[in-house]
Amino acid sequence: MANSEIHHISPASGLRASGRCLLIDTPESTTEEECWGLEAKAANQMLVEGKTVTLEYDAECKDDYDRLLAYVSIDDREINQILLERGYACVLQIPPNGEERIDEYESIEYAAEMLGKGLWAACDPNPCK
Repeated sequence: MANSEIHHISPASGLRASGRCLLIDTPESTTEEECWGLEAKAANQMLVEGKTVTLEYDAECKDDYDRLLAYVSIDDREINQILLERGYACVLQIPPNGEERIDEYESIEYAAEMLGKGLWAACDPNPCK
């Protein structure tokens, strides 16, 4: 499982799917290791692994790599936002997705930065900049 990716296996059908959280990007820990990448990967795994997730799609449902693009929720709490507010992710908008929610996400990122959460305190240079 990569940092801002979600992998899903449906026990009933055996169907496998992988996806990417919309409007966020996390530091790398797979092809190269960026500051806070391992922490971001662990946080994502802790939040989603073994749990049932709800996916909400935007304008485009898949990317060029055939990954689902979604806002990922568990128990009505959006994982994309949790990773952002805890300083494990940065805002990354790839249009046309996220156009209606970009301001909300940038506000969450700004608050995490001002509070020195996660990568905002740990990384110099910061992988978001």
